[in-house]
Amino acid sequence: MNKTIRTAAGRWLRVSVLAALLGSTLSACVPLVVGGAAGATVLALDRRTSGAQLEDQGIETRGSSRINDALQQRGRVSVTSYNRVMLITGQVQADADRELVSSVAAGVPNVRRIVNEVIVNPSATLSQRSVDSMTTTRVKTALVSARSLDANAIKVTTELGTVFLMGIVTQEEADRAAEVARNVGGVLKVVKVFEIISPSQLQPVGAGVPVTSTAPAGVQPQNVGTTTP
Repeated sequence: MNKTIRTAAGRWLRVSVLAALLGSTLSACVPLVVGGAAGATVLALDRRTSGAQLEDQGIETRGSSRINDALQQRGRVSVTSYNRVMLITGQVQADADRELVSSVAAGVPNVRRIVNEVIVNPSATLSQRSVDSMTTTRVKTALVSARSLDANAIKVTTELGTVFLMGIVTQEEADRAAEVARNVGGVLKVVKVFEIISPSQLQPVGAGVPVTSTAPAGVQPQNVGTTTP
């Protein structure tokens, strides 16, 4: 009986450890290897290199902290980074505060390009944040459900009904993603902050080599228009 209990406990421990490792792998959005050595299958979950993913996490953490500390409650901003392209959204009280945001962002290390989309809005309220969060969730869901799209290659953030799309995509994917987002309820406008690559630059699933962007720095986001849902 004791041997049976020890065996069951050992199996439970191994399953728990495996589940924890699997969960951490998925949450980090890095390639996941499934299967044995003879027939392993790689699920490509992100088109950035692992190094770029870590740098993006650092940019978001440091950028958000430094900018909000500098503003001293004169606004609220969010930092989203993809492949070291730093998108800043949010609302501040004055033009000088918006300029301060750009100045502080320029000092954040590892940033390749800065896109400052902060709005000057002295009457900003916190209630809009929950609405924008719901819109972001609906857009992400729509992208996952859409055909001919790799939703894992696209980041979504929303500010005052304007949806920003980031990622490393082909022109066809960029246009398709914008079309899907534009038709989601609550979306007033879609801004593309994509890095465009050619289809030949897409690595096949299982190649084990992440896609890197060769898009030149300084390319401005594309405003794809406003719709009334």
